[in-house]
Amino acid sequence: EITCLGLFANRGRWVMSDVSKSPRGQGAVPAISFTNVSKTYGGHRVLQDVSLSIPQGECAALLGPNGAGKTTMFKLMLGLVTPDGGAVTVAGVTPTAVSFHRVKAGIGYLPENVVFDGGMSGRAMLGFYGRLKGVRQNACDDLLELVGLTAAANRPVRTYSKGMRQRLGLAQALLGKPSVLFFDEPTTGLDPTSRQQFYSLLKEQRSRGATIIMSSHALAEVEAQMDRFAIVKDGRMRAFGTLEELKSLAGLETRIRLTVSQGSATKVADHFGGRVRLSYVNDRSVHLSCLDGAKMVVMRELATLEEQIEDVEVRAPQLEDLFAHFIEQGADS
Repeated sequence: EITCLGLFANRGRWVMSDVSKSPRGQGAVPAISFTNVSKTYGGHRVLQDVSLSIPQGECAALLGPNGAGKTTMFKLMLGLVTPDGGAVTVAGVTPTAVSFHRVKAGIGYLPENVVFDGGMSGRAMLGFYGRLKGVRQNACDDLLELVGLTAAANRPVRTYSKGMRQRLGLAQALLGKPSVLFFDEPTTGLDPTSRQQFYSLLKEQRSRGATIIMSSHALAEVEAQMDRFAIVKDGRMRAFGTLEELKSLAGLETRIRLTVSQGSATKVADHFGGRVRLSYVNDRSVHLSCLDGAKMVVMRELATLEEQIEDVEVRAPQLEDLFAHFIEQGADS
């Protein structure tokens, strides 16, 4: 298991730092940078020539199937392992450098599998981590309230459900208002209400300028939460960019489903000729698709057919579609 203790200590000193002082988008040093990074374990290449750059104050998702290399990327950013080739920096500093102690106290980390001492209470456990980061107990209590654990604060952690332990791990990650947050599958074990609360907390951290790196298999959840998306498979970066950049790179089509008046389907389909791709036509339905750049042209055309059209459903490519495309096609970024 990856523990959090190694992030805080440096020769007995506890140093807090703000790693995001530069204004977002104004030539600041990237919060996270990978440059042609490779990593091998026991002769098995788990990362190969991975490159990405995440500006300060942005949220980025690491997406990929199990074994894609996401957890190794977290370990590299935390300085727990070193790359075999290439370079990794956090706030412009190499995580294995001696000077990284000035940065790591401003990092919060929630691993996928949270492990705590089951004999300690939630309050004592968080207080322990708080002391390591120079955070007072009253601030720890505030975090317990924030994650909905006040009522269970004095119970042994061994009595906590998986979701409760996950929320305690989240409180631990938020200690000291870190400037960089790493979340590895943070919503695992959370019920729908707790997931909504997590994303509300995420927005609060974004609003104060924190940089957030998060891995998740819940693609529909993260689509609206992240600024950039890195899609990784077999240790290689398949695609990286904003949602719009990924849509442009993938070239997937927007699907439009029309409900038409009885007997109008053929007339409506013929109206478009070969300018769109027709996938389904019957007495009351016409299904067509077009590239995103032609969507508004098609919509204007549909406005001229309002007497024949009773309903329109437009579905642009979603993150799940893009993920499947890059994973299945093996497209490089």
